[in-house]
Amino acid sequence: MTAALVALVFPVAKRRPPGTPTTWGEAIVAGVYVFAIMFWVYGMVPHLWLTWADNELNWRPDNLVYGPGDILKPQALGGSLPFTLNYQVIRDLIVVGIYVVFLGLNIFLWAWWNDRSKRAEAAARELATSDYGRPLVRKG
Repeated sequence: MTAALVALVFPVAKRRPPGTPTTWGEAIVAGVYVFAIMFWVYGMVPHLWLTWADNELNWRPDNLVYGPGDILKPQALGGSLPFTLNYQVIRDLIVVGIYVVFLGLNIFLWAWWNDRSKRAEAAARELATSDYGRPLVRKG
């Protein structure tokens, strides 16, 4: 669902010319859409992961991680790791990773949207023009 919501941004960005004035209706629809994406990405996805990890995966604080060959076994239980690692910590680190990945994607999408005018200007400069400023390439 996240990919579908984000993928819809690209065709809209390619169809809408940079610098086009925004109407009130377009602004409201875009604001609701961006809010829905952010609600889904920063609210629902981490919540669904935490719920799944707690209930079905049974990643609780009393469920300790020993790793293959007990390499992550804590010193308190005769291992070599100086701290106790449980599945709840791993669950929370995965949630932090989800937030970091989505924040990076969010920054990338905003920068990509705002650079549309630079890409349009670069594409316009690539066409050869006559002495009168008209493109020499015929569009067919």
